[in-house]
Amino acid sequence: MVLLGCALLALLGVVFEEVTHINKAKITLFFGTFCWILLFIFSGLDADLVNHKLEQNIEEIASLWLFLVAAMTFVAYLNKKGLIEGLIYLILPRQISERKLLFLTAIFCFVFSSLADNITATLVSIALILSLKLSKKKTIRFAVLVVFAVNSGGVSLITGDVTTLMIFLADKVSIVDLLWLILPAFTAVLLLAALLSRGMNGVVKVERKNIAVRTVDIMIAITFLTTILMTILANVFFQIPPVLSFLAGMSVMFLIAHFFNDENDQDPILEYIRYIEFDTLLFFLGILLLVGMLEQIHALHGLLQLYQLMAPEYANFVVGIFSAAIDNVPLTAALLKADINMSLPAWLSLTYAVGVGGSMLVIGSAAGIVTMSKVPGLTFGKYLKYGLLLLLSYTLGYILVYLVSSYFIAV
Repeated sequence: MVLLGCALLALLGVVFEEVTHINKAKITLFFGTFCWILLFIFSGLDADLVNHKLEQNIEEIASLWLFLVAAMTFVAYLNKKGLIEGLIYLILPRQISERKLLFLTAIFCFVFSSLADNITATLVSIALILSLKLSKKKTIRFAVLVVFAVNSGGVSLITGDVTTLMIFLADKVSIVDLLWLILPAFTAVLLLAALLSRGMNGVVKVERKNIAVRTVDIMIAITFLTTILMTILANVFFQIPPVLSFLAGMSVMFLIAHFFNDENDQDPILEYIRYIEFDTLLFFLGILLLVGMLEQIHALHGLLQLYQLMAPEYANFVVGIFSAAIDNVPLTAALLKADINMSLPAWLSLTYAVGVGGSMLVIGSAAGIVTMSKVPGLTFGKYLKYGLLLLLSYTLGYILVYLVSSYFIAV
C-alpha cells in the first residue's frame, strides 16, 4: 500500500504541476527511485530477483534515453542556428490570408513534429504565431490548432512522439506499420483547421527576418533527414535498432562540424547536448522507474479490466480521452507493462489515441502546457471552449486509423 501511495502522489504531482510549481521531473524521479529502494528493503522478496527486475527496467529506459538524446541534439543545433526559423520565413509570403495561414500552420506543425520533439515544434510554431500580432481570440485559435497538429504529427514516426517510440520498442508495431497513421492523423488535423477557420477573413503581413545560413548548417540538416530515413530503412531491412542508427547519425554530425572547422572554444559542437530538455528526459526516467515498480508488485492488472469490459477498439478510444487528464507517458508505460493482448490494428489505434488524446485538454500534453505558458490569455477554460471541435477531430482520426489499419494490414 505504501508503494501504491507513493505512485499516486507522483501522479498527482504531475497533474497538479501548475498548482504546486514543482517540476514534474523532480517529483517523478524522487518517487521512482524511492519506491525501488523501499522495494529492496521491505518487500521481503529475493534481493537478487528485485535487482534483476531493476536492471531490466533500466535497460529499457537506457534505450529510450539514448535515442532521445541523439534526436534532440540534432534539433537543438538546428534550432539554435536559426535554420528552422529561416525555413519558415522562406516558405511564407510577405502577405497571406488568415485562413490560408491557418492551414499552412497545421501542415508545418504536423510535418515538423514528426521530425522533432513536440516541445521544440510547439515553441517554434508559437513564436511564429505571436510575431504576427493577431487578435487575442484568433491567436488562441491558432494555439489550439498548434497543440492538436503537433501531437498528431508525432504519432506516425518514432522520432516524433515518445509514446510511439515506447510502443515500437515494445515490439507491438513496426516502423512500416506506423506509416499507416499518417493519412488519418493528417485528415483529422485538416478537419480541425477547417472548423477553426470560420470567421478568419483577414490578411496577415509577415515581417521577414534575415537569418544567415551556412553550408555546415545545411549539411547537418541533410544529415538529420538522412539519419531519419536510414533509421527506417535499416530497421525494416536489417532489424538494426533505431537507437544505434541515431547515435551513428549524431556522430556524423559531430565529424561534419569538425571537418568544416566550425568548432571553437566559444561554440563546440558537443556542447549542443546541453541544450536539450533534460527535465523532460528525467521525467521519463522517473515515470518508467515508477511503472517498473508497479509491474513488480503486480499493480497494473487493474488496467486489464477496462479491456475485459469492452472490446479493444472502444477501450483504446476511452484511454485516449483519459490521456487528456493523465499524462500519456505513464499511461502508455502502464498499458505496455500490463501486457494486454491486442491485434495490430488495435495497437495502432492505441498509438494514435495516447498520442493525440491529450490534445483535448490544455494540460493533457507537453505541447499544451508549453503553449499555455507562452500565449497570453490562454487559460484552461478558454482552451476548453474548443473541446467539442477537438473531440470531433480526435474521433475522426481514431476511426480512420482503425478502419485503414484493419483493412490494409489485416487483409
